[in-house]
Amino acid sequence: MAIFSRVVIPLKITLIILTTTLIFSPSAISSAFTPKKFKKIYAFGDSYTDTGNTHSATGPSSFNYVSNPPYGNTFFHHPTNRYSDGRLVIDFVAESLSLPFLPPYRDPKADRTYGVNFAVAGSTAIRHRFFVKNNITLNVTPQSLQTQLTWFNRFLESKGCVNSTTTPQQCEALFSDALFWVGEIGANDYAYSFASSVSPNTIQRLATRSFTGFLQALLNKGAKYVLVQGLPPTGCLTLSMYLAPDTDRDDMGCVESANKHSILHNSIIQAKLDSFRKQFPQTVIVYADYWNAYSTVVRNANKYGFKEVFKSCCGAGGGNLNFEVFSTCGSPSASSCPDPSQYINWDGVHLTEAMYKTIASMFLNGTYCKPPFSYLLAKKQ
Repeated sequence: MAIFSRVVIPLKITLIILTTTLIFSPSAISSAFTPKKFKKIYAFGDSYTDTGNTHSATGPSSFNYVSNPPYGNTFFHHPTNRYSDGRLVIDFVAESLSLPFLPPYRDPKADRTYGVNFAVAGSTAIRHRFFVKNNITLNVTPQSLQTQLTWFNRFLESKGCVNSTTTPQQCEALFSDALFWVGEIGANDYAYSFASSVSPNTIQRLATRSFTGFLQALLNKGAKYVLVQGLPPTGCLTLSMYLAPDTDRDDMGCVESANKHSILHNSIIQAKLDSFRKQFPQTVIVYADYWNAYSTVVRNANKYGFKEVFKSCCGAGGGNLNFEVFSTCGSPSASSCPDPSQYINWDGVHLTEAMYKTIASMFLNGTYCKPPFSYLLAKKQ
C-alpha cells in the first residue's frame, strides 16, 4: 500500500487494530478458538497481507529490499519477503485457526491444502491500465485486485471448480470450509496518483468501485465467510509524516489530508457491505475496522507497550522519524533499532510484528470487527 508522495513512491499499507488492554501472546491468540473451524484461508490485499508474492526484484521502488535482512529477523530469523520484521496479521489469523502460514500463490511448489495467499505488495484496487492511460506509471506495481481475482480463478480451475452449476461438488469442497480474508487495499491507488492530474475524488470513486466489484465476484462465486479490512489511518505512517508539511496535522498528530481520504473510503466500503449482507443473507460478512483499531493504539501507545508511534525502527537519518526515501530498510545505509517491539512502524510504511500482533488480537478477540469475529466462528457450521 502506499501513501502520497512528491516522488510518487509506492507504499503499501494495510491494517491494524486493537481494543484490548493486554498484548496477547501468540499462544493466547491460538488457543482462543476451536481448532479447524476453517480448513483453509484465501487471502487477498497488498503488502500488509502479502506473505511472499513479491520480492526485492519485483517490489515497489524505494521499498525494494524486502528480500534482505533485517526483514524477518524477529520471528523467522531470515527474510521471507514479508514487509515486516516478523509475522503479519494474516499469520496470526492462521495460527489462531490452527492452520499453517499461507503460502504465496506465486510459489509453484507450495502446499495449497490449507489455502493460498494472493495478496501482492504495491497492488492497487484500480486496474493497472488506468494508471498507464493517465501516465501514472512511475513505481506502480502492475498487479491489481483484478490480477488477484484472475489468479484465484486459475487456482479454482486447477482444482476442478469451473462454476457452482457445472462442477458443484468440486466448488463446494473449496468454498464450504474456507475463510475469505480480504486485506486492506486502496492506499496505493491514492499514493500513486498524488500530484497527478487525476483528482482524489476520481481515485476514490474508481478504487471503491473496483474493490466492491471484486467482493461481488467472490460472493457470486460462493464465498460464505468473508472478512473485509478497511484502510488504516494512512496519515499516521512515517512516510506520510515525512512528506507532508507540519501544518497538515490532525488531533492525533498524523497527516490530516491523508487520513480524510481513508475515512471516506472506509465509509463507502461499509455502506456497500451492508448492501451485500441483504443481497447475500446466507453469507457472513465481517468488517475489520482497521482505522479505529490503529488509531486506538496511536492514542494509547504506552498502554499497548509502544514507545515510538511515528518513528520507523528500520531506516536511516535518525531524528524524530528515522526515515530517508533513498535509504529505506534493507539498503546498505539503513539499520534496525535494537527492539522492534517498542515501535509501531517498521520501515516507514509497514508495521512491526508487535503492531500486527496487537491488531490481530483486536480483530480476533476485541471489538473492532463488525460483527465480532466470534460471531463468524459461531456461524461456521
